[in-house]
Amino acid sequence: MRTWKDKVVWVSGASSGIGEGIVRKLASLGAKIILSARTSESLEKIKASLPNPENHMCIPLDLEHSSNFPELAEIVYSKMGKIDFLFNNGGLSQRSEASETPLAIDRRIMEINYFGNIALAKAVLPYFKKQKSGHFVVISSVSGKFGFFLRSAYSASKHALHGFYESLFLEEEKNNIKVTIACPGKINTNISVNALNGEGKPHGKMDHNQATGMSIEVCVDKLIRAVELEKMEILIGNREIKAVTIKRFFPRLFWTIIKKQSAT
Repeated sequence: MRTWKDKVVWVSGASSGIGEGIVRKLASLGAKIILSARTSESLEKIKASLPNPENHMCIPLDLEHSSNFPELAEIVYSKMGKIDFLFNNGGLSQRSEASETPLAIDRRIMEINYFGNIALAKAVLPYFKKQKSGHFVVISSVSGKFGFFLRSAYSASKHALHGFYESLFLEEEKNNIKVTIACPGKINTNISVNALNGEGKPHGKMDHNQATGMSIEVCVDKLIRAVELEKMEILIGNREIKAVTIKRFFPRLFWTIIKKQSAT
């Protein structure tokens, strides 16, 4: 792709972190952005700060409650005339051991990170098929490539996204529909602050792994470049992403190393 100008890009989780970074980057490149998250006020504030705010629109949504997603997709398509990209970014992390996590919390994380995610994709898919074009950009995680301490439900939800979108790609390639799955590692966002503990409450702490992680701006630049190159999968981070390669080729070494890593 040579230009993002006038491309219609829908971004979930647009009110903070990587999602907000995607919004700001692509708006600066001339894209027309659909900003989605739970809080309308936050979205409107970000929209007002973008270049040409009149070109963008806010569609509040809650990934935990997805029954109205087809109606929201119809609103977006009717207003914008097309949808070129869905950046499915919204989600929720976890900081609790499996033994301390009630099943209700596992279900909630799966509802938001997996079912809410694919519900939005399925709402957009008919328009991609109608256009014979479209690109799903899915924000998974390095935790979607291997399990990790305090992440049992989160890791499971991210693993599930890989299975869904890899299958979807095979089924819809005939319709010129593309998929990019991004697996960020340690990125300097508030994901750990908002992560759920075993009581279903926010963890409330900035983990060292996030505080010392890659900047959002660098992460987003790498992500956008991967999308432009139509890569199927991209690992984004620093040294931590090497663990994926080590697991694949040297599994015994991987488990020796991973056991010594800090959970936070």
